[in-house]
Amino acid sequence: MAESTTDLLVEMGGRLRHLEEQNLLRQRRVVDGPQGPTLVIDGKTYLAFASNDYLGLANHPALLAGARDSLEQFGVGAGASALITGHTSVNEQLEAELAAFVGAPRALHFSTGYMANLGIIPALVGPGDIVFSDRLNHACIIDGARLSGAQFRVYAHGDVAQLERLLAKNTRPHPLIVTDGVFSMDGDIAPLPELLVLSEKYDAWLLVDDAHGFGVLGPQGRGSLAHFGLASPRVLYMATLGKAAGVAGAFVAGHGTVIEWLLQRARTYVFSTASPPMLSGALLVALAVIGTEDWRRVHLGQLVKRLREGLVGLPWQLLPSETAIQPLVLGDNQLALDVMADLRAQGIWVPAIRPPTVRKGTARLRISLSAAHSVEQVDQLVNALRGAAGRMSEGLAR
Repeated sequence: MAESTTDLLVEMGGRLRHLEEQNLLRQRRVVDGPQGPTLVIDGKTYLAFASNDYLGLANHPALLAGARDSLEQFGVGAGASALITGHTSVNEQLEAELAAFVGAPRALHFSTGYMANLGIIPALVGPGDIVFSDRLNHACIIDGARLSGAQFRVYAHGDVAQLERLLAKNTRPHPLIVTDGVFSMDGDIAPLPELLVLSEKYDAWLLVDDAHGFGVLGPQGRGSLAHFGLASPRVLYMATLGKAAGVAGAFVAGHGTVIEWLLQRARTYVFSTASPPMLSGALLVALAVIGTEDWRRVHLGQLVKRLREGLVGLPWQLLPSETAIQPLVLGDNQLALDVMADLRAQGIWVPAIRPPTVRKGTARLRISLSAAHSVEQVDQLVNALRGAAGRMSEGLAR
């Protein structure tokens, strides 16, 4: 038994070394203090373009006060699953206000976005059913589909024509189309109007994961569906609450009957301890801020424009994106790490994203902007990237 265990550890160590040789080994960094435009990472202060805190709410004093008020009223932990004793009145209020905010009859609150999709998809489909998924959908969608046991069909990114060809061949009832609203590594917006037309034409469910659109897109930040002015009882809208909302958790909103079904059958909801009520207290405040402080989205849009204009002419491809996610594709894994290191030496933190998070040959810097950034800070990043590009070109010339 001991020898067998040792062999497994040796094999695993070899796999880790292989990842390192491919420049694919990931590292955690220790952050001190709150999220913001500057972060203390591994003991050093950096200007950071890495967080999904798109509206700058993660350290908002009103959210802190909301959390403290709920902490004093409800304590720290929820104590049990929502279906036992964990569903507090503040959680109930949050679900009602989330539903109203996105214009849906009802909403259900989950602990994380990953857990939401792992619960939603297997509750909607199973063996004998079929799921159609955009190629660039988030890992939790892929894992949820696999867990369901349904057939899994992938269509090319944003390719509505290919999706329709697949749907036309399908003989299974009530297929599920699932897509990110805003794609997390490319920053582009899904063709939701066309997807809704197809879902109606082929009697399909449409599940939209709007983790990166909620709070940022649409009137008052009501999300990607609102951005296009879409509403339908066959649409399920999922969004996370740890990005633009600045706190944690996720929710799914839709027709009341569907939400009741998920409450009964989404295993990651039924069998998870409910989220701490203090988070719901903070999120109620976050919803109010998101809905009323339009200047945050206006400023964010100005920063996106400033960055894109400043990076024109770089030797690397800045993918088309109107959102806070601005991917700069470098291609090679080592080059992405080298440019990240160059920026770090200049006191700027931008993460290098490599396979399997993105496709092979598309390693990139994922520049993430926040309403908390200033124009001057974006200009500092632009100048740093231009300097890095020049140094990389000199190194290649040698």
